Amino acid sequence: MEYLHTMVRVTDLDASLDFYCNKFGLTEVRRMENEKGRYTLIFLSADGDVERARDSKAPLLELTYNWDKEEYDGGRNFGHLAYRVDNIYETCAKLQAKGVTINRPPRDGHMAFIRSPDNISIELIQAGEALAPQEPWASMPNTGKW
Repeated sequence: MEYLHTMVRVTDLDASLDFYCNKFGLTEVRRMENEKGRYTLIFLSADGDVERARDSKAPLLELTYNWDKEEYDGGRNFGHLAYRVDNIYETCAKLQAKGVTINRPPRDGHMAFIRSPDNISIELIQAGEALAPQEPWASMPNTGKW
């Protein structure tokens, strides 16, 4: 397992970038705008991790800016922790066998979500290319929130 990123939702992108980059000293290493999803993702890295962040895309702070205004209450501005795993199906099967609910199954062979006992969402991402879809994951519905 490899730690990837922590995601936080932000309401003012310019103020957030000023804080995280200009004041706190992080460096923007990647940006993605999704017009269909109406959001912008900005990935930031500590100076000592910039080279590694650009090569492996980890460890990072992900700022998520949703274009449509939204109030983030109840901790919704904190998004999730993310970890890369060698085999997403094996990882999910092991977690499930230990009683962990797979909230968003890895139907696509790439991504799944689970939650901690304190309801912290944890994203699992397949290392390398997505695995071919397989059962029981391909047809498993979502459970709860993630």
